[in-house]
Amino acid sequence: MAFEGLTEKLSAAFKKLRGKGRLSEADVKEAMREIRLALLEADVSYKVVKEFVASVTQRAVGADVLESLSPAQMIVKIVNEELTALMGGSDTKLTIASKPPTVVMLVGLQGAGKTTNGGKLAGLMKKQGKRPLLAACDVYRPAAIRQLQIVGAQLDIPVFEEGQGNPVEIARHAVEHAKSHGNDMVFLDTAGRLHVDEALMEELKNIKAAVEPDEIMLVVDAMTGQDAVNAAQSFNEWLDIDSVMLTKLDGDARGGAALSVKAITGKPIKFAGSGEKLDQIEAFHPERMASRILGMGDVLTLIEKAEAAFDEKKAQELEQKLRSNKFTLQDYYDQLVQIRGMGDLQDVLAMMPGMNSGALKNVTVDEKILSRTEAMILSMTPYERENPSCLNHSRKRRIAAGSGVKVEDLNKLLKQFELMNSMMKQMTGAGKKRKRMMRGMGGLPGGMGGLPGM
Repeated sequence: MAFEGLTEKLSAAFKKLRGKGRLSEADVKEAMREIRLALLEADVSYKVVKEFVASVTQRAVGADVLESLSPAQMIVKIVNEELTALMGGSDTKLTIASKPPTVVMLVGLQGAGKTTNGGKLAGLMKKQGKRPLLAACDVYRPAAIRQLQIVGAQLDIPVFEEGQGNPVEIARHAVEHAKSHGNDMVFLDTAGRLHVDEALMEELKNIKAAVEPDEIMLVVDAMTGQDAVNAAQSFNEWLDIDSVMLTKLDGDARGGAALSVKAITGKPIKFAGSGEKLDQIEAFHPERMASRILGMGDVLTLIEKAEAAFDEKKAQELEQKLRSNKFTLQDYYDQLVQIRGMGDLQDVLAMMPGMNSGALKNVTVDEKILSRTEAMILSMTPYERENPSCLNHSRKRRIAAGSGVKVEDLNKLLKQFELMNSMMKQMTGAGKKRKRMMRGMGGLPGGMGGLPGM
């Protein structure tokens, strides 16, 4: 996960401070030294680190901190606030034109994930009620147009292309096409290069002049560290970009790009790609990212993911069943599906307060176990799912064979189900409390602990 090393080192620095009842200036300076090293190792720009540490130190040696009852907590608060400010301070939204279509010009180096993540962004806008159009303006990279067409087909978003033509004319024609076909957003997938060169920049400047985009968004690979920041600086000098999208934050990115790019370019990070799937993109929230980096979790994003996966109708039906003690294996299966809809469960766990990289180091969420659980339930007949007490030895053998597991595995599942069923019965009298819990956890009975293998 991104920032893993940085989170561990910062947590270690804060842990030393928590052991002290009062802090001296020497304690603060020692902690700042460790924070400075942690940021440099995370590939944050030296200039950015220097200014950040100076700002934190100035606030941390104040009398209100050194004389407070919990100075360590005050310093964590200061670092959290300064990290938030470093990454932009507040949320910034995509610029929407007063008269459609809104034209978003996607730029970046080759290999940053511009085509795929541009499609993800268009898909996110479609979920918000927009009618996006993807435009293939990369006429140089082999199969670039085909890649965009595949992404568009998977997201059910139209793609405008004119083959290996003039990128400037393709961009202009794409905007005209959008106006005449009712598309209120156009995402221009422009060509990238392996490095910044004058020919690339001149072409992008010509596209900018031709279509006057409402937003020029630079797509940056977070795993390239300072190279990403240097590229961002060059693109900004040539094009005066409006925003940045970070990709591959789910990889082993050290975090330097996320913590440096706003300070270097002055342009906000608006979106972040968090996985390979086409729905794994999210708005970038500086304060939430700062909390993740400090191991404080990201409850708001966790709730948003739960709400996106949450089926209110199913939850109401489940509540009625729980009131009458009719929780079945089919209901159990439905809850697993909703939780898996929240995305990678390891990432979901990391968003919980206190579940930082250190806490999760020895915790693994085996997605295969969840898949086997689903396979076992789906191998049952509808009658068996509604009446698990009917599962005798011959039925269990058939189900195990059908799902590719052992009978012992099936027995484990049934024991887990019986335990959860018992818990549900105990909770029947606490309707309001149960409803709040289910909403908070996306409808999963028993919370995350109810999942097999956890």
